[in-house]
Amino acid sequence: MFKREVMFVLSIDTEEEWNWEAEFPEHNFSVNNVQFLPAFQSFCESLAIRPTYFIDYPVVDDAQALNQVKATIKSGKCEVGGHLHPWCNPPYFGKTTEFESHVVNLPVAQVEAKLDRLTNKIQRTLGVTTRSFRTGRWGINSDIMQLLKSRGFKVDSSVYPLYHNKHFSCMDAPLTPYWPDINAPNTLGIQRDIMELPVTVGFNRENFDFWRYISRQFEQAPFTYLRATGLLWQTNIMRKIYLSPELSNVSDMQSLVDKCIDRGDPVIHMYLHSSSLLDGVTGFYAQEQAFKAMCDAIQAVVQHMQVKVDVTFATISECAAILTQRDHLVKTAKPIALGDQKIA
Repeated sequence: MFKREVMFVLSIDTEEEWNWEAEFPEHNFSVNNVQFLPAFQSFCESLAIRPTYFIDYPVVDDAQALNQVKATIKSGKCEVGGHLHPWCNPPYFGKTTEFESHVVNLPVAQVEAKLDRLTNKIQRTLGVTTRSFRTGRWGINSDIMQLLKSRGFKVDSSVYPLYHNKHFSCMDAPLTPYWPDINAPNTLGIQRDIMELPVTVGFNRENFDFWRYISRQFEQAPFTYLRATGLLWQTNIMRKIYLSPELSNVSDMQSLVDKCIDRGDPVIHMYLHSSSLLDGVTGFYAQEQAFKAMCDAIQAVVQHMQVKVDVTFATISECAAILTQRDHLVKTAKPIALGDQKIA
């Protein structure tokens, strides 16, 4: 029986650990979680997964952590990308508050200085020229996209679909890989120098465009006061699902994968933080025996996929290269009218 081919990408924000409820630390953190990376890489290789490690400055600035990273990547069956946390990536420009913790809020000159320090540090310590990138705390704008393009990056993964906060919005961004407009990265463009490869997000229902509209309405007043989104979740009427073992249980992730396969999505992109491999250090992923729980969840989702489709495992840059060769990306937005609203 013929199975359609779908690519699977696993990306890991490889970074320091600290209590996420505390202030953003310039130096008061540790990188103990990195000790789990060699074992995690071995686990990935046992399933043929080719992970992408988006590495931030503290990881390559610590001698012990650096040795663990070298052991992790020595097989060549993974990729190293860049990950910028403004608060712990020199040069420093003063105290980092919630506002400055979002890369999109920084002056482009500061982002440029920090990005160059990061990429030069990775090059010197690991001998790797990074070609993929993800901002810390998500979000992208035209200045950052232009900067990435000028530095030779080929893939960005900073768009966090169906999410918004007071600093940025990815609510209307495409849900599958696309060529972004450099001046408006959440929309399609004509340039072919840098690809956007967002993480997989969707719903437990078919017709993501419709449920995107519903989700958007229920995340605004007066529905927020009524906690309507929580009610929809608990009753299983609508669940917005992110393909991350940190945020979603196995059943929900498998449901999301099924819907994406039915939609014909060419890529399934799972993500996590390296700090979640270590028990209870951030206050975000509270699972006991975190490393085992994380690996078990990843394996369950991958094996579920393999029953339904022919899975090709790729790093994020390998995935982008294959998509480019096949010309299999979003090409045109198709708005769906819902009342007087339109959704791309």
